[in-house]
Amino acid sequence: MTLSVAQIDRETDQLVGEWLTLTEVARRLNLSAGRAKQLLKDRKLIGVRRGGGEPQVPAAFLAKDDVVKGLPGTLTVLLDAGYDDVESLRWLFTPDETLPGSPVDAIVAGRHTEVKRRAQALGF
Repeated sequence: MTLSVAQIDRETDQLVGEWLTLTEVARRLNLSAGRAKQLLKDRKLIGVRRGGGEPQVPAAFLAKDDVVKGLPGTLTVLLDAGYDDVESLRWLFTPDETLPGSPVDAIVAGRHTEVKRRAQALGF
């Protein structure tokens, strides 16, 4: 499987806010650059290009020294629902008053089961 990284639009870029380069992800997770890239290939994380250079990942996807629990499963469900990487980012970071916050905020807060259920509903 090859690494495919989408170019992000301005609106989604602003929704996400803080970004980390793949090099920074590797450093924070204490991984090699190759292993960090593998996280993208395995869809444990999604990254995009922001004006060129190496792929970048939302900082919210990392908790201390690991990927936020529940994120990889949610990314898989969004892919299965037909969402591409940019659409997934837009959905994850768009505020939802019923959560409260955004889906990614709920995942970080440990409510990933509820977010995954909502993501599954998108496919039907």
